[in-house]
Amino acid sequence: MSHDEILCLATLFRFFCTTKGDRIQLTKDGPQFVFELETNPETTLETNHRLRPRSQITSITLTKLLPIFSKGNDLWKKAYLFPGILTVGFVVMMFAFLGQPQLFNLTISVYISLAAYYFVYQLCGKNKPWWVILGAAVFTAATLRSPILNLFLWFFYKVLPGTAPTGQVSFISVLIAMFFGAGLMEELLKALPIFALWFMGLRFGKKWRSRFGISEPLDGILIGAASAVGFTLTETLGLYVPSIVQSISNQAGSLEIAELTGLQLLIPRVLGSVAGHMAYSGYFGYFIGLSIMKPSRRWQILTIGYLSSALLHALWNTSALVSFWLLAIVGGISYAFLVAAILKAHSFSSKV
Repeated sequence: MSHDEILCLATLFRFFCTTKGDRIQLTKDGPQFVFELETNPETTLETNHRLRPRSQITSITLTKLLPIFSKGNDLWKKAYLFPGILTVGFVVMMFAFLGQPQLFNLTISVYISLAAYYFVYQLCGKNKPWWVILGAAVFTAATLRSPILNLFLWFFYKVLPGTAPTGQVSFISVLIAMFFGAGLMEELLKALPIFALWFMGLRFGKKWRSRFGISEPLDGILIGAASAVGFTLTETLGLYVPSIVQSISNQAGSLEIAELTGLQLLIPRVLGSVAGHMAYSGYFGYFIGLSIMKPSRRWQILTIGYLSSALLHALWNTSALVSFWLLAIVGGISYAFLVAAILKAHSFSSKV
């Protein structure tokens, strides 16, 4: 190739090529055209700290075209695949139950409560078998439908001043009634699965207690929150929603309006459990787990946890009589107490 031909090719190359870094190299075998396709930061040379141009296209593999075949483990661990699939399943169920209020309410309340609990579970960061968590929720739900509930009602409403006053009442009188009738009674009832697992663990080794029972505050928080889920679903679906549906139906004479009102009550009650029943029970569960780690001060720890969780519960119930702003403040404080307990539990947790 003559010198004039090389100059002509070089001129054409500069005219058509606009990518920075494209060039012609003159060798003994003739001119070579070098095209810089892209700059890859991963190819940075550590020796001279400059970027090396890629002159070849990386081969296309099956896993690049179908990435699902290359990230099997990460899909379960990092991509929240199971919660996503579960969400799809509940959505399909809600579509299937359109026009069937009771089944629809059950489906959406279970989903919301699972989402709220999953949030607390992720905050705790300790693995617990799903059947232990489910067992705690079912245990509490079954207790509410057993004769044990009548014993609780008799003691806290008849022996103790747990009956709400009627007529013209003051904030303090309602607070006292709620402290005994709602706070002390319900927090003790929801703590029954925690105490049951604690006593069961006394017959087994440390490893079993850490995995399945109660050995530290994080265990108490997880089981307490799970118990609160069972309590919330049973109380909401079995008491509050049917009551308001019946009441609105009698007043308005329209079952459709009554069912809509019941759904409007159901959603905030279940969703708000993360700053309500789950917060109180998880907070008390922290103290139960702490008392196991500090047996020399067990009764002092349990007393403080029991009374403080009951007081938070009573404040929430009573605040509704004053204003929604106060209700929001108390709910925020309750959630802050729960998160603070979780963070503190992390500082001395084995996280087995």
